[in-house]
Amino acid sequence: MFLSKVLVILTVNTAKQQSCRGQNKRGAEHMGQKLNWTATLGLTTALLAASLPMQPVAAETTPSVTERVDAQLDQMTLEQKIGQMIMPDFRLWDGVNHTQLAPEVGRVIDRFDLGGVILFAENVSATEQTTKLVHDLQEVVKSDASNDIPLFVTIDQEGGIVTRLGTGTNLPGNMALGATRSASYAEAAGGIIGSELKALGINVNFGPVLDVNNNPGNPVIGVRSFSSDPQLVGKLGSAMTQGIQEQGVAATAKHFPGHGDTAVDSHYGLPVVDKSLAELKQLELIPFKRAIAEGIDMIMTAHIGMPQIEDEVVESKQGTFPLPATLSDDVITGVLREELGYEGLVVTDALNMQAIADNFTESEAVIKTFKAGVDIALMPTILRSANDVTKLESIFDDVLAAVENGDLSEADINRSVERILTLKATRGIWNETDTPVTLDEKLAQANTIVGSPEHKALEREMTEAAVTLVKNDKKTLPFKPKKGETILVLSPAKDQTDSMVKTIRSLEKNAGNLKRVNILTENYTALTPHLEQNQVLQEKLDAADYIIIGSNVNNSDKLKATSADHYVPAEVFRQAKRTKTPSVLISLRNPYDVAVQPDAKAQLLVYGFKGDPNGPDSEAGNTKSAGPNLPAGTRAIFGEVKPQGKLPVDVPKFEDGLFKEALHLEFGDGFRNWNR
Repeated sequence: MFLSKVLVILTVNTAKQQSCRGQNKRGAEHMGQKLNWTATLGLTTALLAASLPMQPVAAETTPSVTERVDAQLDQMTLEQKIGQMIMPDFRLWDGVNHTQLAPEVGRVIDRFDLGGVILFAENVSATEQTTKLVHDLQEVVKSDASNDIPLFVTIDQEGGIVTRLGTGTNLPGNMALGATRSASYAEAAGGIIGSELKALGINVNFGPVLDVNNNPGNPVIGVRSFSSDPQLVGKLGSAMTQGIQEQGVAATAKHFPGHGDTAVDSHYGLPVVDKSLAELKQLELIPFKRAIAEGIDMIMTAHIGMPQIEDEVVESKQGTFPLPATLSDDVITGVLREELGYEGLVVTDALNMQAIADNFTESEAVIKTFKAGVDIALMPTILRSANDVTKLESIFDDVLAAVENGDLSEADINRSVERILTLKATRGIWNETDTPVTLDEKLAQANTIVGSPEHKALEREMTEAAVTLVKNDKKTLPFKPKKGETILVLSPAKDQTDSMVKTIRSLEKNAGNLKRVNILTENYTALTPHLEQNQVLQEKLDAADYIIIGSNVNNSDKLKATSADHYVPAEVFRQAKRTKTPSVLISLRNPYDVAVQPDAKAQLLVYGFKGDPNGPDSEAGNTKSAGPNLPAGTRAIFGEVKPQGKLPVDVPKFEDGLFKEALHLEFGDGFRNWNR
């Protein structure tokens, strides 16, 4: 009799709970949820066991991830499921950087049951501030008893030139790691990234970049890529992924099916890669295939047209374009899911980039994305104030309408949410039971790990191992100035010259073999006149005994003879050659600038343009412009570091404003005539 009553009570209560779960905060109707008989049966069995005398009580069984996910899906409304698939940013709110949770932002997250957010540099200025912001974001969903699934808190912490955190370890970047050829360094870099994000509460990293940078004219990838060799990209990308995911942070391979062979930045236009599937398999897909085989958590799409894979075209006010890969079922479902067998999460690149936004409405982009087989729509609209929330409402309403009219399949949505919940569970983001951790405990942990001395020491070691010497005529390097001699330092930006000057001064104090020298500096920009019209620079050149020129080139336009990024260094090197003044080009970004400076006596590559992590800005707590590359290169110029790196890309010749098939330098070059 007791057991019969229990069964009746449990059945009635469960049915009541299920009927209530359909009432979403925005008033969506419940879509026929099933009763959670698994939970009912488990509790009934436990009560039965307790009611039987002299019987041992069975140990409580922890539900499997699959059981938890199935149970959660059964109780979610359609609108709550869609919320898991939408990931906006809140980098600015009411005109200021969103560094502490605004109440309106919390209400947006709660109202739409959002599954995640992405953070940018505007959100993450300092360690304690970032820890508290992330803590507060998660507290918003914890307070919602009807749908308390923790957020994906994501960020683009690639290392090198794409480093979002305001404090912490910046690392040399992927192409620098490619120059070391070391999987151990790549894994260590991933471990540093993963452990620092984990300590801050950030649980998804949008990295590593697995694009193969085989197009030297690429304006957006460049040093973000490990190499122009797909096997090296796969090897180092796999190692970095392992380092990140071993820390409990989800890693994301990007940008599928490959953004390396493009000459257009998809932030500003739609690149087209006119290759067949067979051609892609020979190059672009190699790193992604390896990442899939080794268990990558997420893959991010690229906004690139693939006309030989997807023949649908887009007619817009901008003209006629191939349907971008992000919105293409032939690319996402056909190639990624079916051809490569990927079963994990797929997230878009930002949908407000112009490659998408110029050609589709916000709702069109999201719906096409979901139809293509993508699980998460990243940044589908720009939210900067409460007035923008109506745009998010429209997206939700349009997606719901697409399901109701059959344009979108609810079964496909269920599969996407199943993948989202599964990853949240397996990465420990959404736990069966949580051990409470106070904010103070989180802060203490973050302060211990983020930017730790151990991380900084590894950062310096791998950065120095990446420095690549590709030219050293008559053993120009290392410089060995005498006391009182003058060094002229030029670069495009003040923080770069400041970094080199600071490093030289530290060598005077600590190295012993560099005596007190005079240092002159100059910065050149697009407005810098030619040398015959530049009296200030000419006077500094006349006074110089040694010349260091930093070159920061990220596209082929800057390599043209009409660009100050070309002609300022070229004119200085020509004069230095006439006067026999020792000179060195230090390439700060894409290494292709070495092809247009033949008069430089020495050429050194460091693959990163950011200033000193201990530079002037760091004293004010601002290290966003910091990076270890320039100090490492400067130490190499004066013989404190022996260049060991090898070129991770081919450097073609550049003539008449175009890259040629003939090579200026080839993959693997380095170690040119070094004598300490």
